[in-house]
Amino acid sequence: IRDRDVAAPRPDTAEYPPVAPPLSWRSVHHPDPLEEPVAPTAQDQSVHNVVIVGSGPAGYTAAIYTARADLSPVLVAGAVTAGGELMNTTEVENFPGFPEGVQGPELMANLEAQARRFNTEVVYDDVVQADLTSNPKVLTLGDGTQLRTHAVILTTGSAYRKLGVPGEERLSGHGVSWCATCDGFFFREQEIAVVGGGDSAMEEALFLTKFASKVTVLVRKDELRASKVMAHRAMENEKIEFRWNTEVTEVTGDDKVNTLRLRDTRTGEASTLDVTGLFVAIGQDPRTDLVQGQVELTEHGTIRIDHPSSRTSQPGVFAAGDVTDHTYRQAITAAGSGCVAAQDVEHYLATVADVEEAAPAGPESDANPA
Repeated sequence: IRDRDVAAPRPDTAEYPPVAPPLSWRSVHHPDPLEEPVAPTAQDQSVHNVVIVGSGPAGYTAAIYTARADLSPVLVAGAVTAGGELMNTTEVENFPGFPEGVQGPELMANLEAQARRFNTEVVYDDVVQADLTSNPKVLTLGDGTQLRTHAVILTTGSAYRKLGVPGEERLSGHGVSWCATCDGFFFREQEIAVVGGGDSAMEEALFLTKFASKVTVLVRKDELRASKVMAHRAMENEKIEFRWNTEVTEVTGDDKVNTLRLRDTRTGEASTLDVTGLFVAIGQDPRTDLVQGQVELTEHGTIRIDHPSSRTSQPGVFAAGDVTDHTYRQAITAAGSGCVAAQDVEHYLATVADVEEAAPAGPESDANPA
């Protein structure tokens, strides 16, 4: 498994003459002894069938399906964040096909390898600008390369909001989690904490009572933001205890979480709480900055799609994965939506081709030669 925390080095374009296709990075990241490294040119004049933006389960699944449909997809994986949130996950036990579980980075490496097997072009860069209203659509990468494409699949995912306190990042995957459904099973008969006061936090806390011996919910204020129904359920659960006006200032532990340092938000008094797990449930932000003003968003900030399809409000633009999902946010649901998007794109491209083929000839074609 490659270390994706560091962007792979890119060749100096001056060392290599422009070649076609201009975006073959495969030899840079997966060297082939029979192939010379290829550098992208600053302007890609060809028009791709489909470009996939994002490389989580939704992106790679869309790539596998579009590649097998002979659409020659280009997948822009990201300069540093390739693989998505699962790159920060340790053991994944609820993804079908792995009875013994699988490490998050290994799962993503397998999905990428499968996409590459069917000749998906994977580019390790970021899309920094997108014109989704033009025809063809134009995506500009961080190095200045422009990709022109008939269709786009957005699988940019979402980012969990973090506390931003010492120890949180270091112990991520070692007691610190943002997904009870993913990781709750590992905390059987242990005492754990949940941070948050909304419906998501109550849902996480209630789910975790199936495994943990005690769940302490840490709330910054003296009341919950959750709905009355969810708040009542949590307060009635004998395994759940609330600590009001409390915030986490540090997560401590050598190789796993063992203690939280806390502060009273009214008095500033410091205290500690001994737990083996911390679940952060203070919300998440769909990654939609790239497409603001070009596609419709929901009240939750996710990209609005025409269910059950993956069509967005912009013709030729499709979306899948967590960037469209406010509710489930699981790797397997993201993968399924990537399959939907791929088939929608295949149908869209076939429809466009039929329309163009059926279009009447222009006046120049009808004119008799002089």
